[in-house]
Amino acid sequence: MTSLISESFEVAPKATPVMADLPKEHFIASVMEDYDVTCWGCGLHLLLPSHAPVFKCGWCGALTNQNAGKRECKYFWLRRLRDRCFVCILLMFMLFVICGGVWAAFPVLFSISYFHGIFHSIITFILSVATVYTFSSASFACAGTPPCVVWGSYPAVGKGALENYTFCQLCSKPKSPRSHHCRSCGMCILDMDHHCPFIGNCVGAANHRHFIALLISVVTSTFYISVMTMYVGWHIWPSITYEPFDRSYGYGSDFAMRAIREIIYGLLKSVMLLSPRGLVLVYLFVSSVSLGIGLSILLWQQLCFIYEGKTYLNHLNDGVGEKDCQNLVQFFGCPYSFSIYLPHCSLSRFLPSFRKKTQRHKK
Repeated sequence: MTSLISESFEVAPKATPVMADLPKEHFIASVMEDYDVTCWGCGLHLLLPSHAPVFKCGWCGALTNQNAGKRECKYFWLRRLRDRCFVCILLMFMLFVICGGVWAAFPVLFSISYFHGIFHSIITFILSVATVYTFSSASFACAGTPPCVVWGSYPAVGKGALENYTFCQLCSKPKSPRSHHCRSCGMCILDMDHHCPFIGNCVGAANHRHFIALLISVVTSTFYISVMTMYVGWHIWPSITYEPFDRSYGYGSDFAMRAIREIIYGLLKSVMLLSPRGLVLVYLFVSSVSLGIGLSILLWQQLCFIYEGKTYLNHLNDGVGEKDCQNLVQFFGCPYSFSIYLPHCSLSRFLPSFRKKTQRHKK
């Protein structure tokens, strides 16, 4: 039996098809000891110089893991039920924020002036529609499926057609290098970033833009709600009463602490006098500020990953990307460089780039 001696790889050794499966123009050399295995990508019988659990086909480039088994996905229905519950709770919360804000704030705004009422009605309508639309797009749209490729037959699979592809035992089909199997969704996701239980879906190549648009819409809405509730609360808040300060002890740290205690005690007493509309405004302010801070951090993290040209899973796997603002431009809908339309104008001249430059030492 004859075969081509393979080169060593860091990930897996490279196996070469045998003479009977290759065209006549391939050159071969003899080996002393080999192992006969089958590549799942092209179906060729391969000869390995050593028994390796993971190997790479020298014809199609597919990676085969002989130790990979089909593990049962336990509690799959519980994950789906959890995601559906989170989606329903989040929809109810958004409905409560919209309806509660309209009920609590708009009578006060219209009492101030009709211009304030109409202006805030338009802003509230735009932000509500944008938030519900982006949430629905990110939740119910497909996160992205791997590309369909031909596999399993040598005449149909060309050389290098399945480069670095692996076989998903759970989906029973090829998985591209940029795909990841999600056990909560039960399918492979292209360019998977993470599985978000709050939208009940994965964040992948097909809905990543909708997810970023959802974060931007929610952060903008929470900022607007916090400002509007403070503005309305200023007009309906009861007067704060507190006992006069005894200044005979001076203006030291004790006086400051007593003043802070009196102010806090006065605020708590005024809260007890608030109407139901005022209590709803207080809840909306606290929830919008806390939610806005958390989602702002998540949005910044996502934009940093996009700028670096990688996803959250690539970041966990120490993936190396090329840092450039061009990644942000392409992500938000500009797949082509402006140099196509303006040959003498390059986008990199106007957008900052922080690529690492190699240093050359003079001898």
